[in-house]
Amino acid sequence: MLIYGATGPVDAALRRPWIDWLHTCRDQASMIRNYVKWDDQPGSMEAALESMLRADVIARSEPKGPTYVNFDVSIQEKQHAQAPALPDFARYQPPLPAAPSAEGVARAADLLKNAKAPVVLAGRVSRDPADWARRVAFVEGLGAKVLTDIRIGASFPTDHPRHRGKPAFFIDDAAGAVLREADVILSLDWLDVAGTLKLAGEVTAQVIQASLDYQLHNGWGMEHQALPALDLHLACGPDVAMHAIADALGVGAGEMPGDLPVKPALNAPDADVELDIMTLAGALGEGLEGVCASFVRWPLGWAGEAWHFRHPLDFLGSDGGAGIGSGPGMLIGAALALKDSDRLPVAVLGDGDFMMAASAFWTAAHYGTPFLAVVSNNRSFYNDEVHQERVAVARNRPVENKWIGQRIGDPDIDIAGVARAQGCEGIGPVFTAGELVEAIKQGVEMVRAGKSVVIDARVQPGYNPNMVAGLTRSD
Repeated sequence: MLIYGATGPVDAALRRPWIDWLHTCRDQASMIRNYVKWDDQPGSMEAALESMLRADVIARSEPKGPTYVNFDVSIQEKQHAQAPALPDFARYQPPLPAAPSAEGVARAADLLKNAKAPVVLAGRVSRDPADWARRVAFVEGLGAKVLTDIRIGASFPTDHPRHRGKPAFFIDDAAGAVLREADVILSLDWLDVAGTLKLAGEVTAQVIQASLDYQLHNGWGMEHQALPALDLHLACGPDVAMHAIADALGVGAGEMPGDLPVKPALNAPDADVELDIMTLAGALGEGLEGVCASFVRWPLGWAGEAWHFRHPLDFLGSDGGAGIGSGPGMLIGAALALKDSDRLPVAVLGDGDFMMAASAFWTAAHYGTPFLAVVSNNRSFYNDEVHQERVAVARNRPVENKWIGQRIGDPDIDIAGVARAQGCEGIGPVFTAGELVEAIKQGVEMVRAGKSVVIDARVQPGYNPNMVAGLTRSD
């Protein structure tokens, strides 16, 4: 991602009274420097051209990430006698992906070939269907078991016989057992290898890691997670490593995935059942029957076992930092990218997530961006209710007070009304599974007509048990 920003005149002599002084910052990029790969504030138009080229190359170089260029208003508004000569943009390309060493590939192939119980952690991998197909063939050739992670995009078909456990924020007991029984584990840029193995218990397997993630972090944030103990680290992208090992093992290209209709894993609930996070998932499946959708976002309490992914675009993944308010922007950005495709963009957003960036829906309506957003409206920042309950129990305080400062009610927010105020189609509130199914079917027809649709689904507060256990774990 290439991000551009602007500041007022750095030269104080050029600043107008009051307004330019308010809009000028000496080092604007310092606010986001720890979140980007590179930043610059060029001092001339000629320097700006080079800066933009460099930012583009760095952003697209592995491991990819955002860059930021900030422009002084004086440079933007300066008059020039003639336009500058533009460079040959084709000559400013990112370097070719780094390849693992032949020795490393041979060691990895030997370990996996001779493993009795190999496991593949399918992490932050490519969305290219050809990479997906080879990944599946690779796993089948090894006879490996596979774990996936709901925090990132679809990486392996969850209805495949080799898939184990639930795609989740925290591994479940079944996934833990798979890891304890493994003798070789291949991490394809898995998010938090050390933390995952810690949750599993006593893991004795040899661990191979294929990742460049270590290059992205400094001492400011801890998003690099705990340091994993590795027996072999291939310093390259996960798909580059997978293809190299697959070549060494003689694995073929595999079968390309198709754009298939949604495949919910839960049965449709009775029509008169009140909504909670689980019945919402079942009703969503019934309402979207026969639809080829790309899920952009799930709420924090979503159950990973509620849905199957059979294509890399079936689920695009969560944000990188468990942020509230990122959902609307993710949905609208993805919907813009999918606008001319045969896929229907769908997101299930939390009510807090929706309200923190509700104005983004005006942008969607303005640009005629079709999508379906179901707001799982539990009228609470429920994540903190879970934490406050844990603290209340530990300190012998009244658990019934956990809602204080977290509930979004009295009065309830009219989510559908907020959506309509932005120019979107607003449906609801709906309270039962049957009402939600009908609302979704109505919404799908609106989306196919080019509308941005938001459904207010009133659910009972609560998370799936796996998420509650993960959030309240003390070790």
